[in-house]
Amino acid sequence: MKIKQINILGIETSCDETAAAVVAEGKVIKSSVVASQTKLHEKYGGVVPEIASRAHIEKIYPVIAEAITQAGVGEDNIDAIAVANQPGLTVALIVGVTAAKTLAFMWEKPLIAINHLHAHLQSALLGQDSPELPAAALIVSGGHTSLYDYHSPLQPVLLGSTIDDAAGEAFDKVASILNLPYPGGPSIEKAAKNGDSKAIKFPVSMLGKDSLDFSFSGIKTAVLYYCHGKDMKGENKVDSMTSEEIADIAASFQSAVVDALVKKTKRAAEKIGAKTILLGGGVAANTELRTRLQEMCDSMTPARKLLVAPKQYCTDNAVMVASLAYYKFKAGLFADLTLEPKSTG
Repeated sequence: MKIKQINILGIETSCDETAAAVVAEGKVIKSSVVASQTKLHEKYGGVVPEIASRAHIEKIYPVIAEAITQAGVGEDNIDAIAVANQPGLTVALIVGVTAAKTLAFMWEKPLIAINHLHAHLQSALLGQDSPELPAAALIVSGGHTSLYDYHSPLQPVLLGSTIDDAAGEAFDKVASILNLPYPGGPSIEKAAKNGDSKAIKFPVSMLGKDSLDFSFSGIKTAVLYYCHGKDMKGENKVDSMTSEEIADIAASFQSAVVDALVKKTKRAAEKIGAKTILLGGGVAANTELRTRLQEMCDSMTPARKLLVAPKQYCTDNAVMVASLAYYKFKAGLFADLTLEPKSTG
C-alpha cells in the first residue's frame, strides 16, 4: 500500500518576495513560485515597506494559486499551511499571515508558524538526509547576519548576530555609494571580478577575540569616506573614477566582509565542535563567500563538510518555509488563528 505523503503549503512575505510552495515530506519540492519586487524598489536603492505591502496584497493569492496548480494537488491533499511570521517587515508579514490563517480556517487545516531565519537554515539542508551534527550555521542576508549552533531543525541556538548593519545591507549601501545597481550584492560581486581585492585595506570590526557578533557599519562608512572624503564636503570622487578603480573598491570591500564572515564562522565551529558548516541567506549566493568557506572547511583539522543552500533558494522563498514546517508538523507544533506577525525573532 502506498504511504500518503505529507504535503505542506508554505507562504513567505517577510520582505519583498511574494512566495508560495508545496513541499512533500520536507524535501520533495512539488512547486515553487516567487514574485519578485526588485524592479519596484530599484529606484529607491532599498525596500520601501509600504510599496512592498501593496505588492504582496496584489500578488499573494495568484502566487498561492499558481503554486497549488504547479504541484498538481488540491486542498484535500494539503496537510497543513505554513507561513513565515517573523522576523521581517511587519506590513509585509501581515499579508502572508492573513492569507495563511484564512486558508487554514477555510480548509480546516493546521497552521504552522515559521521563523524566517530558521527557514534559511533549512535551505542549506535541502536534499540532505542525515547531515553530521552539530553544525555551525551562518545566515547572511539583507536584513540579518547570524550564527547558530544547529542540532536539529527545531532547536537552532543563536550564537551571534549583527549589532548594526547586516552584511547584505552593507552591500546595498556600498553599491549605492559606487553608483552600482540595486540589489547591491550581485552588483558588487560583478564589479569585484575585475578588481584587486588587496588594493585598499578596509577595516571590519571583529568585536573582540571571542565575539561571535558582527558589525558592518564601520566598513560602509570607510568606503563612504574613501569616496567622498572624511569631512563629506569634498568632491564625489566616484563620478570621476575609472571602472578599474570602482572594481578595486568593490573587490576590497567584498573581500573584507567575506573575511569577517569566514573568521567568525570558524570561531563558532571551533567553539561548539561543529562537524558541519551550513550557509544560507541571500548573500550565500556570493561566489567568493562560498569559495572561502569551502577553503576554511578543507583546512580545518579534521575537515568539516560545507552545506550551502542552492542558489535558487538563497533568496527568500517558500520552499524553505514548507520544508521546515514538515518537522514542526511531525512534532505537533501548531499555531492557532490568533497568530500575529513579529518584526523581530
